[in-house]
Amino acid sequence: MDRAGQQQVWVVIPALNEERAIRGVVQAVLAQGARVVVIDDGSSDATAARIADLPVTVLRHERPQGKARGLLDGFRAALDAGCEGVVTMDGDGQHDAADVPRLVAAAQRHPGHIVIGARLVEHDHQPGARRFGNRQADFWVSWACGQRIVDTQSGQRYYPRAAMELALSLPDAGFVFESEVLIEAAARGIRAVSVPIAIRYEEGARPSHFRPFRDVLRIVRMIAWKLIRGGLKLPSLVRALTVPALVWDPGAGGAAPQS
Repeated sequence: MDRAGQQQVWVVIPALNEERAIRGVVQAVLAQGARVVVIDDGSSDATAARIADLPVTVLRHERPQGKARGLLDGFRAALDAGCEGVVTMDGDGQHDAADVPRLVAAAQRHPGHIVIGARLVEHDHQPGARRFGNRQADFWVSWACGQRIVDTQSGQRYYPRAAMELALSLPDAGFVFESEVLIEAAARGIRAVSVPIAIRYEEGARPSHFRPFRDVLRIVRMIAWKLIRGGLKLPSLVRALTVPALVWDPGAGGAAPQS
């Protein structure tokens, strides 16, 4: 990552009971030369102790408040420090810190966009239920955005300043935050671009907090209400179905295969 990118971009990592993986995740990000903010969401294990000796900022919730609140707290800290963008990563080790510079490069190539680390590389390794749930979510979120978006449920992203400010203005982010912020951003002209990343599921990792059927149903309900209030937005559906997703791979000269 170039020095300018290091100075401008923080990596925000929400974590809940991640004692097994969090130290390795943070060390890998620090090796990229990035500033790290970990939001310990009321963990009951040794998450905080595992990184106590590392040069990171830790924001602590006394009790679990959810991933969305953790991300928003990280956004607020970054904005207060004058950051123009942040990269978000999960604390369970499923994201590769080596992809952070690629997301930053895509953000520089597509200014003002939300950059999504899309799990397009070796995606057949993803469990079937997760893959099905993600595809359903992609359809509905893309419809609401009026733009086909690849891997709308990925937590490895780059958020520009405008998207962070928007997220902090939403009345209730809740459990559908990462879908809702894409929709609200699209309504304000902030588009999304996806960068291919590999799927990482380590043996012995804790079960995912994401529940494909339950959580996708919640996402669909939220989006259905937005679509009904907006008159179904049929032109948006047509664009989502007919216009290719914006996918850019910095390591492949730009264009990349789509899911």
